[in-house]
Amino acid sequence: MKKVTQTSKRKNDHLQINLEENVSSGITTGLENYYFEHQALPEINLREIDLKTSVLGKTIDAPIFISSMTGGSSETKNINRNLAIAANELNIPMGVGSQRAAIEDGNLENTFKVRDYAPNIPLFANLGAVQLNYGYGLNECQRAVDMINADALILHLNPLQEALQPEGDTDFSSLLPKIEKIAAKLSVPIIAKEVGWGISAETAEHLFNARVKFIDVAGAGGTSWSQIEKFRSEDQMQKEIADLFIDSGIPTSESIRAIKESNIPVSIFASGGLRTGLDAAKCMALGADICGFAGEILKSAVKSEEETINHLIKIKKEIQLTMFVIGSKNISELKNTQIKSKN
Repeated sequence: MKKVTQTSKRKNDHLQINLEENVSSGITTGLENYYFEHQALPEINLREIDLKTSVLGKTIDAPIFISSMTGGSSETKNINRNLAIAANELNIPMGVGSQRAAIEDGNLENTFKVRDYAPNIPLFANLGAVQLNYGYGLNECQRAVDMINADALILHLNPLQEALQPEGDTDFSSLLPKIEKIAAKLSVPIIAKEVGWGISAETAEHLFNARVKFIDVAGAGGTSWSQIEKFRSEDQMQKEIADLFIDSGIPTSESIRAIKESNIPVSIFASGGLRTGLDAAKCMALGADICGFAGEILKSAVKSEEETINHLIKIKKEIQLTMFVIGSKNISELKNTQIKSKN
């Protein structure tokens, strides 16, 4: 019972620190270094621009998703509800936060169960990959999927965060064979996701060889979990060590570009510091298939479902307007639009 209480408390700590402290990475996404060539004569009708695309076999109304954020404590139940209602309203995917707390304590399952609010959208379950070295296996992974009737399971990769937690699980050895076994037998596909430090092309290739066909880069430039762990710590030395890594990670734009240019046949999910529809459009032109938003959406979800819906509508309109002024009438054309570097 002590371990369960600790996990749930950690979820509340993370939530409050995200909302109350400056936990931004010391580096940027790198997206500011890219730009589209403006088309004064786009030869398309703004009203006819089509944002629809597909993910995991389902058609969605915009190439965006609500990235994994929370769950696992009583305080997070309404946030996930608001996120799910908004995702359903816009017909876009949603991921939930790590379900470890609910695997440990079934009473917390209802903080993740959002399928009733979002009956048709793609939903992503979520567990830490490192838990495969701490007693978790196919049964726990399938339980996370079944808990929310998910279309995929995120296995998140967070070695630096775990290393900075006093209660962290730090045995990341020999995980690839275990991930491969889960990918071979799980009822849904696996999405491998970092939590804010990016995924290299080399790691993406290893994951692909382990049967993982979806990679969420979750690059540097947004929320820094080393900063969050700094604020959690009561030990001055640990605070200083955590602060050292504020500039760490692969910027989101560079992680996308590197994986795309390596020609590894994976679907790239872009997340990590995305704030606007223009950011999303740039990510897609760099090679992403869909783009995830988290930190700023969380602030809206704490307020209400209406705030969350309006925030996402704004992002959707920003993508549409970007496509208009570069002459892309659908997502396929956006992904094939040339994007230029300022450097």
